[in-house]
Amino acid sequence: MPLRRLDHVNLRTANLEGMIDFYTRILGLSVGPRPDFAFPGAWLYCEGQAIVHLVGVDAPPAPYRRDQQLEHFAVAADDMPAFLAVLEAEGIPFRPVDLPGMPITQINLNDPDGNHLHVDFKH
Repeated sequence: MPLRRLDHVNLRTANLEGMIDFYTRILGLSVGPRPDFAFPGAWLYCEGQAIVHLVGVDAPPAPYRRDQQLEHFAVAADDMPAFLAVLEAEGIPFRPVDLPGMPITQINLNDPDGNHLHVDFKH
C-alpha cells in the first residue's frame, strides 16, 4: 500500500476567524464543505481538496512537549513574485530559503497561531 500524498493538516485554534482569514486571504484557500461535527471549525480547500482542517477550541491549546509539536507543514504553489507581494503588502514576516542543489525556493512564515509553514516554488 504505497502512500499517494499528504491529505490534510489538522490545527486546533482559539482564533478560528483569524485563522480562516489568514488561510483564505493570504494563502488563497477557500472555505468548503465540512461534516456536521458538534464542535466549531472549518475545512479549507485547495483545488477541490480539503488540505487544512481547523478545529475551534475555547482556549489556546496547552503547550506540548517539544518532541510532540508540529514543526511545520508545506504546500506547493506557483507565481512566487505575486505571493511575496501579498506577504509584503500585509506586513507578514517571511524567510526565503533556496534548497541547495534543488530548483526550489521555500518561503517560510507563520500563521496567526504561530504554526510554521512554508510555501514551495519550483524555478
